[in-house]
Amino acid sequence: MGRRWVKVLAITVVVLAVLFTAADRIAVHYADKEAARLAREKYDYGNTTDGSLDVSVKGFPFLTQAAGGDFDHVELTAQKFYVDSTGNRQGGYLTVDRLHLDLRGVTVSSLTARSAEANLVTGTLTLSYAQLSDVVTRIGGSGPIRVSQAPGSDGQAARLKVSGTVGGTPLNSTGTLLAQGDELSLTVPGAGRATSSWRIGLPQNVGFTAARSTADGVEISVVGHQVSLGTSRFGG
Repeated sequence: MGRRWVKVLAITVVVLAVLFTAADRIAVHYADKEAARLAREKYDYGNTTDGSLDVSVKGFPFLTQAAGGDFDHVELTAQKFYVDSTGNRQGGYLTVDRLHLDLRGVTVSSLTARSAEANLVTGTLTLSYAQLSDVVTRIGGSGPIRVSQAPGSDGQAARLKVSGTVGGTPLNSTGTLLAQGDELSLTVPGAGRATSSWRIGLPQNVGFTAARSTADGVEISVVGHQVSLGTSRFGG
């Protein structure tokens, strides 16, 4: 009789553990989707048909974290979204290849995360050379222009090799992509419109700290401390 009771108890514990895990995963799935929806509304990520936006709350159990309103680690990844130029130039939009943010020490006042804060945010924003070539060609009003890697960088300014034609004249120059605050400024000497700027929707107190040219594109570092996720630099 005693062994049977132990067996029944063991089975009950296993069943409860499975049910708790299932409930926990359902809850975290809902929270991920809700957080992604709010990020899409707040910062306009995932605003293209081929873009994507994913938010993932890490750690287990989620329900315990949610009960206390404290989350150790949350990841946000947005891909293929676009931003318009600050001058609203015709065709001046820039497509962001990927934005990845790691949020540490996240606290929320409710499960909607509308008043969430993070102790530390780090991440990267990536622009492909194909996307940079496309925007320079569009805003320059010229023939095809190719942007590629150039050696070296100066802190927050990535160097770029620019080649092509402008008004029938060959163009071979070195441009720069400057990343400061929440703004990107692209300067291409010799192009029809030498400089264009874009503001990226970032959480409050998050900004760019470095930019460098890599073999695959320009990689920009992102850092923020005591970050408010409930308001943006756009005042939304």
